[in-house]
Amino acid sequence: MKWIFMLMLALVAGAVPAKEAVPLAQDEAVEQRLIGIADELRCLVCQNESLAGSHAELAEDLRREIRTLIRAGKTDPEILEFLVSRYGDFVRYRPPFKPMTWVLWLGPVVLMVLGLGGLFRHLQKRRGDALAADPQET
Repeated sequence: MKWIFMLMLALVAGAVPAKEAVPLAQDEAVEQRLIGIADELRCLVCQNESLAGSHAELAEDLRREIRTLIRAGKTDPEILEFLVSRYGDFVRYRPPFKPMTWVLWLGPVVLMVLGLGGLFRHLQKRRGDALAADPQET
């Protein structure tokens, strides 16, 4: 009975047609520039994936927009500036170091220092409590 079910599943899975591969841009140079720019950008839906590797619908729209800008003769910095003006510095994997992005750059360091300080204080207190509880250790 188990084999019949597996056979039916294999037949049904084989009957589903595969999608046709989407061709790259007609111009290989445009596609290479697109990949170079999109690797520097964050997918706004996935947030932990680059725009080049994302399969989200918004990412596809942004790649299409970038292709249009490349064909219009815009330079890479102009395209990045356009996207930053539209979506903010968060769209870049490496946002510039300026007052608006200090939290992005310094936040992890501050949190780590605070965490280590809290851990050190906790260990000092625990050691003091242990010494107070055992007077023979002094």
